[in-house]
Amino acid sequence: MRSAFFISDGTALTAEAFGNALLSMFPVKIKPVTLAFVDSEQKAQQACQRINQVYQETGHKPLIFHTFVNTEIKGIVTSANAVSYDFLDHFIAPVAAELDCAAQPKTHRTHGIHNDYDFRIDAINYALANDDGSNLSNYEEADLILVGVSRTGKTPTSLYLALQYGIKAANYPFTEDDNMEQLKLPESLKSYRHKLFGLTLDADRLHHIRSKRREGSRYASMAQCRFELQQVENLYRREAIPFIDSTRFSVEEIAAKILAETNLERHRF
Repeated sequence: MRSAFFISDGTALTAEAFGNALLSMFPVKIKPVTLAFVDSEQKAQQACQRINQVYQETGHKPLIFHTFVNTEIKGIVTSANAVSYDFLDHFIAPVAAELDCAAQPKTHRTHGIHNDYDFRIDAINYALANDDGSNLSNYEEADLILVGVSRTGKTPTSLYLALQYGIKAANYPFTEDDNMEQLKLPESLKSYRHKLFGLTLDADRLHHIRSKRREGSRYASMAQCRFELQQVENLYRREAIPFIDSTRFSVEEIAAKILAETNLERHRF
């Protein structure tokens, strides 16, 4: 067990992203600690003391992944008994040389409020208002419409796409009301065929998820799960709707795969 600190005078999201990406490559158990908005000397001293305490308790130097703009605060934190990794410093010089201009560091620039912020707020509101087929009248505004049987990850994926990328994603569940025995593309979706993207799951996984919600029900039975998945996958192929099996993917990976296939514009920051 090693401790890893993700520290910044901003949100620490960049430090977390880079640090976790690196650490995921090593078969070592990590205890993560995130310290955001360490933006004063007092907070920096407190962070330094916390890091030193971990070193004293474990005998192993913690890893520090940091993205400080303030050099004085950075100096205090990196004086701790730890091994420090500064992603910004590592890349600033070569990028500055390539762009032929000096960097102008500014706290909160990476994850502050930018023009794309409004896209994300609007997209989140849209995803909530058009969740689970609750509103079929606003599909003209949708960038994407996720479809699939119940409990295949449509809602969390819609919200993730909205929150992270400002993409307006509605979602529509295929249920028994759509006549699963002879499943066809609903009239409400036909005009938006170009916006549709399907999700599916392994039957065992779907059975497990549904059983947590309604154990012992027909809805959660293995037979029903297999039947619904077969019907919807047949529909995807018949109607040429792109789809992915999300069984072994996280929400982040599902979203990335959808974006890779659809080439939708991202409003990232």
